Amino acid sequence: MANTLLMPKATAVWLVDNTALSFDQIATFCKLHPLEVKAIADGEAAQGIKGLDPIITGQLTREEIARGEADTNYRLKLSDPKVRVPESKRRTPRYTPLSKRQDRPNAILWLVKNHPELKDAQISRLVGTTKSTIEQIRNRSHWNSANLVPMDPVTLGLCSQIDLDLEVQRASRGLPPAPPTGDTLLPASMTEDLDINENQEDEELDADAVFAKLSSLKSTRQDEDEDEE
Repeated sequence: MANTLLMPKATAVWLVDNTALSFDQIATFCKLHPLEVKAIADGEAAQGIKGLDPIITGQLTREEIARGEADTNYRLKLSDPKVRVPESKRRTPRYTPLSKRQDRPNAILWLVKNHPELKDAQISRLVGTTKSTIEQIRNRSHWNSANLVPMDPVTLGLCSQIDLDLEVQRASRGLPPAPPTGDTLLPASMTEDLDINENQEDEELDADAVFAKLSSLKSTRQDEDEDEE
């Protein structure tokens, strides 16, 4: 956790205007050059910067300022912060173990084929490679192109599934949705027409059956009349 002064120049402006501390004391506390603090006092630097009270921010106490004003050799000390701010970690290129570096071209080929929407910078972040290598694999000009086999970088352990999904999601923003594949539901208008046609066919079938039954009954009655004669 870091314990650093917030807004050093603004704090220096406030200390110059509101205390009797020496330029060296203020420079040491704010991590500035004494000449810069002198320029602030003369109005030649930090023009337009509003002073920041370190007492209000809890980074300095009135007692600490009084000690410094009483002794020019005293060096001010930052108060213990109530909230610890974590140090910002500088982003470094992804490290790939030596045992897995030979698998990177296969992973790049897999990403190029299965996720063409990914940019070179995204592929580089995922597997820890260079843009020139990605371009060579895209153009099939890589020295080992004939022997490359697409392999999932997650399976190879070069990146996590979460990282891959995140990059794919970022790359897919603004792109039109992919066309549906396989069987899909019919529109409502088509299904309504289908129901009507089916009902009509059922009615036609029922009518044919009725006429056929009537014809059979008629022939039966004719046979009976002939037998009676």
